[in-house]
Amino acid sequence: MERTNSKRLDSFELTISDITDADLDALHALSMSVGWPHRAEDWQIVRELGKGVVARDAIGRVLGSAMWFDYAPDFTNIGMVITSPRLQMLGAGRWMMNHVLAQTGSRAIGLNATRSARRLYSSLGFIAERTVYQCNGEAVAPPDGSLPPGTRLRALARDDLDEIAALDVAAYRADRRPVLARLLEISKGVALVRGDQIAAFSLCRRFGRGHLIGPLVAANDEDAIAVTRPHVADHAGNFLRLDTRQKSGPFAEFLAQSGLPVYDTVTSMSLRRPWLPEEAGSEAPIIYALATQALG
Repeated sequence: MERTNSKRLDSFELTISDITDADLDALHALSMSVGWPHRAEDWQIVRELGKGVVARDAIGRVLGSAMWFDYAPDFTNIGMVITSPRLQMLGAGRWMMNHVLAQTGSRAIGLNATRSARRLYSSLGFIAERTVYQCNGEAVAPPDGSLPPGTRLRALARDDLDEIAALDVAAYRADRRPVLARLLEISKGVALVRGDQIAAFSLCRRFGRGHLIGPLVAANDEDAIAVTRPHVADHAGNFLRLDTRQKSGPFAEFLAQSGLPVYDTVTSMSLRRPWLPEEAGSEAPIIYALATQALG
């Protein structure tokens, strides 16, 4: 596995450096060059929550990035792997991924691969597990709907972190408490309470072209719809996005009816062990909406 800190690709002499040394405007320009919607503010959030590297050319321009998020001693999520269009056919992506894999050691790894990157990840040993459906558009105010029997909705507060982190661990199978704590600070959160316990929750925040719902954790479609409907109503007439692995069923139908059809897909992939739990017939909570494709 190649781990050199510099590499010559065609006419480019590239060096690897820490992503914290990169200017946010340069990172924003990099993501814009491949059509990703991330604002500089979105880059700042992922930099706070993970580690990463950038590839620079001889005059210091940022032409590539790759990040990883250590959620457990034995699990890492990889994201924000971007290669400037001028370098995409020259092996820069593989070079950066080799650096990331060297940093993550023997940990199991999960990531969400774009169509253009899937071949690279497959060649590195990653196995495709499930499709993620990027649903977005101009939100349409949903019709009023009844809540699941014996439940009520309320706003999330910082004091709810322990409870939602426990739900998230059960769904994600790794502890993302730092991610949830940071996103709680900048999101509007909704909890579905059954008895005196939170049964489902969702967060919604500014992201990209508008707002993004995620993460969203619930045990079934009915609960997931209940914590999604308030966000759709809040942003009716405006751009809204939600990334989900739910291909069909009441939740997917609700998104389509709410002006959020499938716009694109990516593929969840894993290395060293399966990443995603089986969902069929389970009463355990699952990830109904990703925090982002990079954060999982």
